[in-house]
Amino acid sequence: MDMETTIEPDERRTAFGRRPSRVPVERDKDGTWHIRSFAAARKLLRSDATKQAGFKAELLERLPEKGKVPILFLEGKTHREQRRLTAPFFTPRAVDSRYRELMNDLADKVIGDFRRAGRGELSTMGMEMAVGVAAQVVGLTDSRKPGLDKRINAFFADGLENAEGALRKAWQALVAQYRLMRFYWYDVRPSAKVRRAAPREDVISHLLAEGYKDTEILTECITYGAAGMVTTREFITVCSWHLLDNPKLRDHYLAADEEARYALLEELLRLEPVVGTIFRRTTCPVSVGESEIPQGALVAVDVRAVNADPAVSGEKPLAAQPGRCPTDRAGGPVLSFGDGHHRCPGSFLAIQETDIFLLRLLAIPGLRFEKVPDVTWNDLVTGYELRNAWLVCDQGPATTSDGPSVSATV
Repeated sequence: MDMETTIEPDERRTAFGRRPSRVPVERDKDGTWHIRSFAAARKLLRSDATKQAGFKAELLERLPEKGKVPILFLEGKTHREQRRLTAPFFTPRAVDSRYRELMNDLADKVIGDFRRAGRGELSTMGMEMAVGVAAQVVGLTDSRKPGLDKRINAFFADGLENAEGALRKAWQALVAQYRLMRFYWYDVRPSAKVRRAAPREDVISHLLAEGYKDTEILTECITYGAAGMVTTREFITVCSWHLLDNPKLRDHYLAADEEARYALLEELLRLEPVVGTIFRRTTCPVSVGESEIPQGALVAVDVRAVNADPAVSGEKPLAAQPGRCPTDRAGGPVLSFGDGHHRCPGSFLAIQETDIFLLRLLAIPGLRFEKVPDVTWNDLVTGYELRNAWLVCDQGPATTSDGPSVSATV
């Protein structure tokens, strides 16, 4: 019997009807190598014989000035040193002590606005939450004008994809340049100016202390801010979808302690990874399983397939199972936050803010979908996008930390 036909059930919302391949390593006709087993993926991602690829690195190379390499594309000793210096912003202790109150206040505001209106679009609410948190961590708090979320969204909108034809390529290059410079002038430059005069405990202040120019800080803000904001928005939306669709799972979540809630959110992320593919380029030949990947090859790690590898996730890997414990120290999300030198530093931040938001959202009386999300695919982040997810509820007083609120249950 075909192995894939025995995998039941499939509870994913974002898989576009496709089951993950069980071929662990293979090379396609274009020369790209595809990794789909956990053991092979972890070996590759932890190897010193690869460098970062993907995420449209050429977009950042269009800046008018060249300078320090963004941390996303640093490798070796330099990368490890930068990760060491920025790690204090993302430790569980730092996130909890510095940002929990902020997260509580933001969630109260967003949920309060929704309750007053009785209707709201879920991904917009999630983006407001994600932008508010990430802006504080990064230091993007002194914009010249409102609309940071819209300027962030523009990086992932139509107009930045690969184009055919010289005229269309030129137009899209201009669009990309315009969006970068708009973000720079309205958000990055004024925030850096404030921190130059009075440094704070955030990423921009750290970069200034390291001698970064404003245009170099721009690329880091895209890495730390834009990517983190957008992916957390999707995470909030997909978790809400699962928990609202499954009353038993929702009740389990609301009754659990914080540790168990975090474990359930990690399980949902394992099932629905926001970033579907992690790309690397080999810098020398690499042996993976029985395959020898040559130097200079593009390697695509299929996160969905790796996360559903029965060898690490056990039986029924396409179902959401609270209490699932991936084997071999993979961690609850498996590869959803990456692995190795470039593993996402903001993983705990994303889990905590999502939990704080969902506790308030799911406790609202009469909460239900008026329309479930539309699911599309974004090639830039190789991940799903969930939009037009309309929620309705029984209208009630605004949720605030100073009055009657579900925050009392947190």
